[in-house]
Order: sequence, then structure tokens, then C-alpha cells
Amino acid sequence: MQRSCRSLLAGACDGTAPVTSMPTQEHTPSRAPSRDERLPKERRVRKRSEYLRLQRVARRRGSGRLVVLTARSRHPHSRLGVTTSRRVGNAVVRNRIKRLVREIFRKSQHDIVPPQDVLVIARPEAAAATYADLQHEIVRALRLEVVS
Repeated sequence: MQRSCRSLLAGACDGTAPVTSMPTQEHTPSRAPSRDERLPKERRVRKRSEYLRLQRVARRRGSGRLVVLTARSRHPHSRLGVTTSRRVGNAVVRNRIKRLVREIFRKSQHDIVPPQDVLVIARPEAAAATYADLQHEIVRALRLEVVS
């Protein structure tokens, strides 16, 4: 059995040194949220026309990091839409903000009475915000009790 020098972990490249294999590590997948913990499609604002309707008719509450628009939902439950432009940061930063906002909404969606369509627009200042900062702003904008 011939091995190249790259496959040898110790010894000379002449193939005389014993080949030792790398220790195998148990593969432990990161804990993905179970199906019932995710924010399902029917709880999200998805169509462009819905975003435009919200921007046209919704009540707007701004803060330093976020602008939160709310309007009565046409659905039996509250829904969320998140907008982050490239001015906020690169894709990693924008996706982090969207994940945080979705999690905050997911935990407090049942406290929104009557059901509302909520559109959160991130400002560039949101890039440096923590979970607690964003939670405080969203809860204040939606006038909810603080959710832990």
C-alpha cells in the first residue's frame, strides 16, 4: 500500500515510519431548534405587497437602532417582517440582527393583543446592539411587558 508524504503523520517520506491515524472525534451536532420552536412561515410577512402595505398604513415607532411598524393583522396571529439594508453591515451582521429580532418576536408573539403585523427595520446603529438592547427597543415599541 503506497502512501504519499502528505498522508504520513510522522516520520520520513520514505514510507518506513508507522502511519498513525488521527483520533476520531464523536460528531455532536449543534442543537437545532425543534420544529415547534421555529417561527413558521404563516407567522412571517413574506410578500413584497405585504411589506409595502405595512409601510403605507402602519403605525411607526422609531428608536436609535430600530424602526418598528405595526398594523392590525389580517390573520388570526401576529406576523413579523424584518428589513436590514446593506448600510447596516455585511451579510454576517445583517443575518445576526435578523436572527435576534426573530427570536425576540418568537418569545413575545403571544403577548401581542390584538394580532399585529410587525415590520422591524434595522438602522446602522443596530449592528453593535446586544440581544438585551434589541429586546428592550422592540418591547418598548410594541408596548409589551418585558419577556425573559
